Amino acid sequence: MPDTRPENAADGSIPADGLIACPVCDVLHREIPVAHGARARCRRCGTVLYAPRDSAMTQIVMLATTATVLMVAAVFFPFLEIDASGLNSRSSVFDAIMAFSGGPLLPLSLAVAALIVVLPVARLVAITYALAPMVFGFAPAGHAANALRWAERTQPWAMAEIFIVGVAVALVKVAGLAHVTLGPAFWAFAALVLVTVLNDNIMCRLTVWKTLEERRTS
Repeated sequence: MPDTRPENAADGSIPADGLIACPVCDVLHREIPVAHGARARCRRCGTVLYAPRDSAMTQIVMLATTATVLMVAAVFFPFLEIDASGLNSRSSVFDAIMAFSGGPLLPLSLAVAALIVVLPVARLVAITYALAPMVFGFAPAGHAANALRWAERTQPWAMAEIFIVGVAVALVKVAGLAHVTLGPAFWAFAALVLVTVLNDNIMCRLTVWKTLEERRTS
């Protein structure tokens, strides 16, 4: 795992080209070639600065497409079924969103739909739009840089993984009061979270941006 070399730019004499700022501690490093599969880390805090991989862009697009399909299944298929005292209730994520669609709780319904469904899907579509043409050897699509930049900025607001954690906590409490059966949408949502986390972890943003700039100017 090679480290980039830190640079002392206090006198302002070092050109900005070829320098990388650590996103955690802001130390400047001079970029050096890194073999595929290796990682360049910050000398001060150890944060991974860039980690190129073979066929990484193809994997990112495939995972983003897979996550989009899983999201459709997670939203509309039955999420869970509850049996208690002879009463049976089955619901999906879409049903949960629409449950608050009327009256003063409408903003809550809109927030749930935006943070759990709309933003995650929009991020995946933006990533696919920005990278898919380059996977097939074409020039980047128009506004690919804006789409990729938007996907990075909205990542903290795409809360699908927060939703599944909240559901798991709620199920622990409900399980003692009623019989709970997990539906296919629950497992689709769990798989969606794993695929999304894997997609974000394998994406080397510096390498993606460099490839985008090179393909756009070639």
